[in-house]
Amino acid sequence: MEAPLPLPALLSQAYVAFAIEFDNEFEHQTPHRTTNFGRTPGFERVPWLVSMPLWLRFLRYVPLEGITAGELQAQLAISKKGWQIWLARLAKWWGYLAIEDGDATNRAGRAGPEAVVRPTPGGRRAIEVWRTLIPLLESRWRERFGEKAVAAMEDGLRKVAGGLGSEAPAHFAILEHEDRRSRAARMQLPARELPLPELLTKVLLAFEAEFDGKSAASLAVCANVLRVTPDEGVRVRDLPRLTCLAEMGVADALRLLGRQGVGAVGKDPSGGRAKFLVLTPEGRFAREAYLPLTATIEREWKRRFGEETVGQLRTALEGIVFGRDGGPSPLLRGLTPHADGWRASLPPLTGLPHFPMVSHRGGFPDGN
Repeated sequence: MEAPLPLPALLSQAYVAFAIEFDNEFEHQTPHRTTNFGRTPGFERVPWLVSMPLWLRFLRYVPLEGITAGELQAQLAISKKGWQIWLARLAKWWGYLAIEDGDATNRAGRAGPEAVVRPTPGGRRAIEVWRTLIPLLESRWRERFGEKAVAAMEDGLRKVAGGLGSEAPAHFAILEHEDRRSRAARMQLPARELPLPELLTKVLLAFEAEFDGKSAASLAVCANVLRVTPDEGVRVRDLPRLTCLAEMGVADALRLLGRQGVGAVGKDPSGGRAKFLVLTPEGRFAREAYLPLTATIEREWKRRFGEETVGQLRTALEGIVFGRDGGPSPLLRGLTPHADGWRASLPPLTGLPHFPMVSHRGGFPDGN
């Protein structure tokens, strides 16, 4: 009998599916531009397309009337370095925000705390659409999977998330350079009701933190790349198909793998021209420890949060992730892109990653 899918893989597939469906709807409704697929016809000055994680982490905190950079940084509980990086991307690079009051910038051209941050016209249109999408998708999921299944998943997530405390983040940290001050600021943020994608994120990241503290390789590396790499190695060009990640997501995972010392990319040992990934002894050990360690943490969570709570969460997720009789995941039914979307030009998705590889190039959770 095949081993059950690890709890973080179930959480990941639900999260990534929600994000892709969210992005498909946003792209369909909102004028935008992309690097490889052009811009929405009839619009000249439009923002560059980004994914749901950047809405949840940054742009939803920007009121349409504007806010000072200092106030926004405080609401985000982000370090100064991380904030300047993302402010530059969202304003200068991607066109969602405008920074007003040049006298409030420092000598390096960075926005000071008194500078006013406002949405551009394209950013305003994007925010107005984004605000509608989580309720829309939650309603779709209840119709698609059943009210009881989604309610059981949300209830299990809220119970686990409630036991994690405010120190557990509900967002993926990308180029944020978190420091002691930003960690302390996050713990002081007022409690709020988390929507489904943030609940999935918070629980998944808490599991990741425990796993990474006990493993020779990170959960992102183990769940995606080590899991599918046999002792004899694997061709790098096969990894997108095996991991269900885009090529850029695989490249990010391979960089992590190299830094962690669990694998190396070199020449094909059979003499072919393809790049080949071979695991180190530490990598093979981490691969073999991946499933037992996830099972151990899940047992610990049952003791901490309650056997019924964690069991309810797993059962609900399995009902949403798994198809009947070994068929494709029901999650894929909601991921058919609109004809005008960039994903429509790609082969249909056949699976979802076992851990999100959220790209710093726009926040896409499968590395695109």
